[in-house]
Amino acid sequence: MSQLELHSVIALLEDMPEKGLSRGQVGTIVAHLAADVYDVEFADLDGRAYAFVPLREGQLMQLLHERSGVAA
Repeated sequence: MSQLELHSVIALLEDMPEKGLSRGQVGTIVAHLAADVYDVEFADLDGRAYAFVPLREGQLMQLLHERSGVAA
């Protein structure tokens, strides 16, 4: 998943009850902290941030908004 960049939209792949987050919640990468660690902002539909969490690449799935060019 090396295509993660600043402003990539992601989905969380695991529950994080200690952070108030559930698997499937959508966030945006706002900083690259280390080799495979990103700071992710989670915001409501009005754009108000409710969590900033450092997450490993393996905890994230990049969401795509256009065709990948691969036939199913």
